[in-house]
Amino acid sequence: MSVKLERQGAAGAGRSRAQDIDKFVGNRIRARRTMLGLTQQQMADIIGVTYQQAHKYEKGVNRIAAGRLFQIAQALGVEVGFFFEGMTHSTGASPPPQQRMLLELARNFIAVPSRRHQEAICSLARALASVEE
Repeated sequence: MSVKLERQGAAGAGRSRAQDIDKFVGNRIRARRTMLGLTQQQMADIIGVTYQQAHKYEKGVNRIAAGRLFQIAQALGVEVGFFFEGMTHSTGASPPPQQRMLLELARNFIAVPSRRHQEAICSLARALASVEE
């Protein structure tokens, strides 16, 4: 898989704007964190950075050093390669609509207080998936 890495124009004196890859990796971090039901503050505490820094990582505003990316991968229970899965030649910064819905579903599912209701939602999803097959 080859990746197109384009340097974008300068955002300010001596600073370059984040590359598409930084935004892609940030989106993958956010998706995994959300799937685990962690807040940005909890994530920041786990990896030893401020909330603001964790937010900037997820937005792709700040680049992530290799050591920090390894630390984030360990905190989220994935291999480092997870953050690059699905990357294409023209990496877009925003997730596809289906992924956005999945993230929203995960966020809402975690917010359901009753385990019984969560199990009912899982059963409904299984039933709907088998109807589609």
